[in-house]
Amino acid sequence: MRDEHGGSARVEWNDFQIFLAIARAGSLVRAAEKVGLDPTTMGRHLRRLETRLNATLFERSRDGQVPTEAGEALLEAVEAMAQVASQISENASVHEGPTGAVRLSVSEGFGTWFVSRHVPSFAATYPGLTLDLVASSGFLNPSRREADIAVMLSRPKSGPLMTRKLSDYALQVYASEDYLNQHGMPKTAADLARNHRLVGYVPDLIYSPELRYLSELAPNLTATIRCSSINAQLRLVTEGAGVGVLPRFMADANPGLVPILPQNRIVRSFWLVTHQGTHKLARIKATRDWLIDVVARNRASLIPDDI
Repeated sequence: MRDEHGGSARVEWNDFQIFLAIARAGSLVRAAEKVGLDPTTMGRHLRRLETRLNATLFERSRDGQVPTEAGEALLEAVEAMAQVASQISENASVHEGPTGAVRLSVSEGFGTWFVSRHVPSFAATYPGLTLDLVASSGFLNPSRREADIAVMLSRPKSGPLMTRKLSDYALQVYASEDYLNQHGMPKTAADLARNHRLVGYVPDLIYSPELRYLSELAPNLTATIRCSSINAQLRLVTEGAGVGVLPRFMADANPGLVPILPQNRIVRSFWLVTHQGTHKLARIKATRDWLIDVVARNRASLIPDDI
């Protein structure tokens, strides 16, 4: 490649790294925050790369930067280069164990009540790794490289992803002792509609169809106390606000809650998802294998033997 004066136009690896950061973040501002540079500097690197490649790499959209056709082609090549560079770096320090950062996206309840209990063992086993545990109402997308590993409520149907079932988990209807003393013990799911307050999700804020539990118990069940947070729902049921469906790995640890309607148990699944391009990297493989092992050794808390 020649520059405008007839000399060699060298493309620096740093420019490729900045391009990759913008593509993965989907936004120049978010990429700048992650890389630790200001957006102006990031934009200058991007414009230099586009000039030297004589190509427009991103189009502006309402949500940020979207790769053009030329950008998609370059992204595939640069990701392959980055993976090789990462593998070389990891192999050089293999005697010290994997290094770097791993972003793990999990649901709020699973992250708070299960994964977080076992993070000390992860930190002790892999002192060279930085774990970003993103436990929220929603999931980061491994296809868009928002997360290295995601534990999702359903198996993704498309994308360059590696998936496997991590575990089933059980849910049940719960109420507090004080609530039951005041309102009585429901005998059937139909009783819930007639005589009880229900705690559940805000319908238009449900981020996964697997969270629609009430319709599985009985037709036309509607929550009158609604919250987007499963941790807040747990607290509401514990405080006697109403009856709610809760994961057993959360509720069974709370002595103030009483499981009711044993005939109406619900089972869901966790799916482990990684990107095809990075799942073999040492830091990601170590984190994935650790999580699989932790779940296998503590499966009884997720799906008890009485199910």
